[in-house]
Amino acid sequence: MKLKVKSVVLASLMSALFVTGAYAAELKVGYVNTQRIFRDAPAAQKAAKKLEGEFAKRDQDLQRMAKQLQGLQENLEKNSVTMAESERRSKEKEFGELSREFQRRQREFREDLNLRQNEENAAVIEKANKAIKQIAEADKFDLILQDVVWVSPRLDITERVIKALSEAK
Repeated sequence: MKLKVKSVVLASLMSALFVTGAYAAELKVGYVNTQRIFRDAPAAQKAAKKLEGEFAKRDQDLQRMAKQLQGLQENLEKNSVTMAESERRSKEKEFGELSREFQRRQREFREDLNLRQNEENAAVIEKANKAIKQIAEADKFDLILQDVVWVSPRLDITERVIKALSEAK
């Protein structure tokens, strides 16, 4: 529903802007590829490295835990027939507890990582929006769009925004 409202508002805006042929000739439109900013902008790359460093130890712990679980499972599958009933139950209980702990830690890891990614992305977007506004004011753009289905490459100012973000270090 939200997307439909955005589309209707954008269509209405574009219709209003293009009503007169004279004004349409003067309209200056630009486009910024947000995904490319997240991929190529120095601030975004720095944020990604920061997150990688921040979450590397927890990721390694999870990988170690996953290997431990896999080893327990293989041991159970291979030796359950020859184990005493009490030993088998004990190993199954240990596997179940470790599996639940692993799933809990994995869920917490994903939630924490998503939260931090959203925080870092918001900071990058804030910087990018400032750069876009400066470019728009300096070059007298009437409209700058993000997230469109298709755009002519001549309207794409993403490279200028990335360059502005690089210079803003």
